[in-house]
Amino acid sequence: MRVLIVEDEDAIAEPLAEGLRREGFDVTRVATGEEGLAHGADAEVVLLDVRLPDVDGFTVCRELRSRSDVPIIMVTAKGEEIDRVVGLELGADDYVVKPFGVRELVARIRAVTRRTTRREGSTRLVAGPVEIDTRARSVAVDGRRVELTPKEYDVLVALVGADGAVVSKQRLLQEVWGGSWLGAGKTVDVHVASLRRKLGDPDVVQTVRGVGLRIRA
Repeated sequence: MRVLIVEDEDAIAEPLAEGLRREGFDVTRVATGEEGLAHGADAEVVLLDVRLPDVDGFTVCRELRSRSDVPIIMVTAKGEEIDRVVGLELGADDYVVKPFGVRELVARIRAVTRRTTRREGSTRLVAGPVEIDTRARSVAVDGRRVELTPKEYDVLVALVGADGAVVSKQRLLQEVWGGSWLGAGKTVDVHVASLRRKLGDPDVVQTVRGVGLRIRA
């Protein structure tokens, strides 16, 4: 996935770009709003800082949205709620608040691109023999229909939508259950064990020890 970072502060942009590359993203970084407008059409996701040295992020967001449906995630300073409101009203898909971690950003990128894909009418997710029709909420393995519970289905969509990247249990809890609670890690384990059984292959969902889970491509 091609990510464009529009951020003028090297101390923020460089480690962020490095972290996203480690997660498998193809990252381009620019430092001005004009450069962001020039490169935005080539990106699949734009990470856009509000405070830029030439053209402010709001102007860039509005102009990009007028010419493209590329997902835009705004970056705002802590506590500046008005920035987030204005950004969303101008067409941004999401926002993150400084300081933020790479894991949080990756989760937001995945969530935004899944929503955008659904808006554009694509209803098919594929990983190896697993095929998901998101409109019908149906799953097939090698053409064989598999019946899943709603939570099993949501866990599978989160894993397949990550495009082979490792997904932490905490992220699964946030995306599927909307938070975390005592003993929640065991809940994820139970649903994953059931998924492996129903999909007919214990290795289709792989455990990366100490990190999380990923779908086998």
